[in-house]
Amino acid sequence: MKSPESRNQFGWVMYDWANSAYITTVAVAVLPIYFADAVIGPKGFAVFGVTLSATTLWAWMIGLSALIIFLSAPFLGAIADFSSSKKRFLFAFCYTGSIATLLFAFCGPGDVWLTMGLFVLAQTAFVGGNVFYDAFLPHIASDDKLDWISGKGFAYGYIGGGLQFLGALLVITFHEALGLSAEFAARAAMVTAGLWWGGFAIVTFVFLDESQPKQHIPARFRGMNPVVAYLRIGISRTLSTAVQVGRFKHLLLFLIAFMIYNDGIQTVITMATIYGREELEFAPRDLMLTLLIIQFVAFFGALLFGRIGERISAKRALMITLAMWSFVVIYAYFMTSAREYYILGVIVGLSLGGSQSLSRSLYGSIVPREASAEFYGFYSVFSKFSAIWGPLIFGIIDTLTGSTRQAIISLIIFFIVGMLLLVFVNVESAKATRNEGLFGG
Repeated sequence: MKSPESRNQFGWVMYDWANSAYITTVAVAVLPIYFADAVIGPKGFAVFGVTLSATTLWAWMIGLSALIIFLSAPFLGAIADFSSSKKRFLFAFCYTGSIATLLFAFCGPGDVWLTMGLFVLAQTAFVGGNVFYDAFLPHIASDDKLDWISGKGFAYGYIGGGLQFLGALLVITFHEALGLSAEFAARAAMVTAGLWWGGFAIVTFVFLDESQPKQHIPARFRGMNPVVAYLRIGISRTLSTAVQVGRFKHLLLFLIAFMIYNDGIQTVITMATIYGREELEFAPRDLMLTLLIIQFVAFFGALLFGRIGERISAKRALMITLAMWSFVVIYAYFMTSAREYYILGVIVGLSLGGSQSLSRSLYGSIVPREASAEFYGFYSVFSKFSAIWGPLIFGIIDTLTGSTRQAIISLIIFFIVGMLLLVFVNVESAKATRNEGLFGG
């Protein structure tokens, strides 16, 4: 490594390489199918006398993990900022999630509560760890390099997660030739994702340094037990930031825009597979192959839009990706063949890589550096809150019209409104005022 800065950046992007194996292989591809087919089965599972389907239970688990992060992320971020412990929090969340993923090896048919508990733990650890991971971004890159480094992180993630998923897919596809049962192959795929996550994260913890100085405990909290003191500091700073965030006019406007357009993005991602399977009746092989295409194309999308952001500004480049997302839902509305689904996967990959990396870097350029983990906690809150309304609207329109195509094209409103709000975000003004008056400074 040539410099401490390049060491830090390498260590940082390698965490995306590490943890993307979990979200791609476990949370998106393998566990949902394994949970429905092997753990629950077609008869459903009775909870307090009410029989629930695997789909309903899965939605509840996603919602519960999102709620936990929604309530805790800003609070934990405040403690991490004050105590300069982002790296320690990242380490704790990383290995909690990795170990929980490894324990899926013991989840066989009928092990419903064990599977549900481990998934909520792993999913919460994955999302929670990303709060502290993202919070390092303003500290490892200058403002003019944020777009490129953020894009590079997502690019590493898409390739790392894609390679691990490819290996898992080969094991699952050829399980009979390998002398494995389908259930064992699925569990093996998830276990290797946990090993990938925890194993490659070691590179991050070796190379990534936390240079932000630790702050002194205020006089009114001295004499307390250190744990109690930090808890009270975390609550105090979170409440203070929640009150003061309204003063950061353009930062708040960006968060609102992000909440809206990210809702559309997350809905497209979560509904794409079931849309392709039920409405278009594509074979599972086509759906899985398209997911793999998205992973590898998103690598190029993240790097491409990182460079575009450097040339024309992150805001303008982000608006281009939202225009592409608008095209995605229009294209999906008219789509009829598996070949068109593959083409859609390419466009989604480019749009996804660009929109995710640019949103993170643009936000990183306008948050107060000394409270980056706390503000990325709020970013996570807005991200999780935005994942609620799109699927709900999708389901309502699908029910009222009886057409999934009508539901998918309705998502264009999220991208249009998001773009319109971004027009009014003055990034330079937000950068100039990001440290004014925070915590009395």
